[in-house]
Amino acid sequence: MRSIFMDRLGAERHGTEEASTYDAKHSKLNERLIEEIQTRLDWIGVEWANADDDDDSSQGDDEHEHEHDGSEGGPEKSHESAQPRKEVRLLDYACGTGMMTRALVPYTTQCVGIDISENMVAAYNARAEYQGLSPDEMHAVLGDLAAADGPRPPDLLLSFPPFDVAAVGGGFHHFADPELAALRLAERLRPGGVLLIWDFLPHGPRSGHHSVMHHGLSEDRVRKMFEQAGVGEGFELVVLGSGVSHGHGHGDGHGHDHGHGGDHGHSHDGHDGEPLRREVFLARGHKVL
Repeated sequence: MRSIFMDRLGAERHGTEEASTYDAKHSKLNERLIEEIQTRLDWIGVEWANADDDDDSSQGDDEHEHEHDGSEGGPEKSHESAQPRKEVRLLDYACGTGMMTRALVPYTTQCVGIDISENMVAAYNARAEYQGLSPDEMHAVLGDLAAADGPRPPDLLLSFPPFDVAAVGGGFHHFADPELAALRLAERLRPGGVLLIWDFLPHGPRSGHHSVMHHGLSEDRVRKMFEQAGVGEGFELVVLGSGVSHGHGHGDGHGHDHGHGGDHGHSHDGHDGEPLRREVFLARGHKVL
């Protein structure tokens, strides 16, 4: 497991980087994270729309794309199945090109992405169109839910019903105020809904970083963050694996400047150029009923 969380966790996405190039560079990382999430569908704790329809839930990202590409002779889009599906809504915050969405779209009926990057929002929506999904099924919008003075724009998400799951892939260590971000996300969940994140456990500081606001998050902090936001019911954190960064910067699947502090780029060398070992975790908790 260690090798997948090495340098590829590291190629930080710059604002000028093309989203399509980013996906190509980090396809193996995305595939592994998707597999880790899909093998834990029961653990996440959502009553999914069609979790029983896909026994091979650990399939890679590319195969799931073909399941939804709408091509002739291929599988029908999941929303057109013979039996009505349970409505399951996903909020993918700091969505980037949509890795968390790609992990969970087979088991939901609506995916809404939010990102501060116009390029990433465009890439997310282009992928949805390629997969043959309507905007009602998968669509991203430009916005900042975790701004200190309130969501930007102010009406962000107000037109959407509460979500069943809110997911953040590698974003919390970029947020200036992770506790506020968790609270804002919890506000958009239905009672019993789930907050799901992946991020890093604490690690050594790095030189040259700009948008990294926190050198990982401890289990104790994440637990308290979930509890204070009202999503601490059944909280659990699982460590997926660790790897060594060799100073290439770390692409955590989104590259957001949610600290509102400028350049995304940062080195992942420790002091004196030593490589750093980082552990990746998944955490989930339910909104208190």
